Amino acid sequence: MHLSGPTRRDALLSLAGGAAAIGVSGCTRDPAPGIGELVVATGPPGAVYREIGTRIAMLLDDELDGAEVTSVETGASHDNLVLLEDAEAQLGLSDLDSVLSTGVAEGNGVSAVGRLYDSFVHLVVMGGAPVRSIDDLSGRPVSIGEVNSGTEFTVGQILEEAGIGADTVRLDQAASARALADGEIDAMFSLTGLPTPAVAGLAEDHDVRLVDLSGTADLMAGLHPDTYFPASIPATTYVGLPACPTMSVPNLLLCRTDLPDPLVARITGALYRGADTLAEERPEAAQINVRTGISTGVVPLHPGAAQWYREHKPA
Repeated sequence: MHLSGPTRRDALLSLAGGAAAIGVSGCTRDPAPGIGELVVATGPPGAVYREIGTRIAMLLDDELDGAEVTSVETGASHDNLVLLEDAEAQLGLSDLDSVLSTGVAEGNGVSAVGRLYDSFVHLVVMGGAPVRSIDDLSGRPVSIGEVNSGTEFTVGQILEEAGIGADTVRLDQAASARALADGEIDAMFSLTGLPTPAVAGLAEDHDVRLVDLSGTADLMAGLHPDTYFPASIPATTYVGLPACPTMSVPNLLLCRTDLPDPLVARITGALYRGADTLAEERPEAAQINVRTGISTGVVPLHPGAAQWYREHKPA
């Protein structure tokens, strides 16, 4: 079973709490050790987190006998961290900078299963818009992502460090794309994998541009070299859009530290065994591999995940 629900945190906590309250033990052949229900916190409509998180939940639901794995729609990274810390979800996706901002590195009941793929900052405008650089956003209505999303956090950091006084609004990826197409905002930010569904649909139906963020990337990588990295959105990503310099942020699959070690070891193995299947649906899943999976920065690996990596070192 795969749940979806509203992105407002109160409704989402109710949904996830109801799912997590269903049984806590399995009693079938080769059951998943120690738990009968796992809730995966994903992301908002139109975002890669929602799509890839749902597919990870489906993969684990197939792999873990005796455990029902569900997914819940959220605002993304910060919502997911709240759900994990409150034990309303057992697994969730988050970008690295959002994790670090909450103090996970110091220990708060959340650890890493592994690094998945990198997200890229998109600054999208309509083709005829006067916005040519991030500086042109001052005083203009700009969507910076859903409340409590990784996009909101990262873009907030960017605008503060760059001294940009934009008129910010908070919309999820799909709503941002609609608002941009309708002329309700002048630009939208998105921090997510490639291709981003909401941006891909916008590019197919409208004349849009990606704004060069090379200067922003250099600024942020200089300030936070372990979190932000200069990158480029390839020309093949979106219909009619050339390559565009930007910055990237690693994404992690997180879990509750109190999950049993054998269970997390099985989750880790299932993730890598299913990576090729995930990549058939979501291209960014092609980045999931054992060599980079352990590169979770200062976020500690769950002991069960660490055990799996030790036993499956690449040749």
